[in-house]
Amino acid sequence: MTKNIGFGIEAPKNECKDKKCPFHGELKVRGRSFEGTVISAKFTASPTIEWKRMNFVQKYERYEKARTRVKAHNPKCIDAAVGDKVLIMECRPISKTKNFVIVKKC
Repeated sequence: MTKNIGFGIEAPKNECKDKKCPFHGELKVRGRSFEGTVISAKFTASPTIEWKRMNFVQKYERYEKARTRVKAHNPKCIDAAVGDKVLIMECRPISKTKNFVIVKKC
């Protein structure tokens, strides 16, 4: 049973029985989406995703480099590893620090 989550994202070919999978489980995605890189996968179900951005500092009228790091749920059907570029989407809070789920490897 694979469901369409919308947003033009196709379901992965692998099947999983994860309740927290947006394609094969009960989790719904909504809100924001980001593209980043998996930098740490010490916990296989909760890798850390990072993306870089430029932040404008009004006082100095310049940009500074900044990075954002978030934890995301990694469903077994996607199984992202360190170094993979991934697309994450916002969902309901899964735990204290996880509010995102990986929906696609880029």
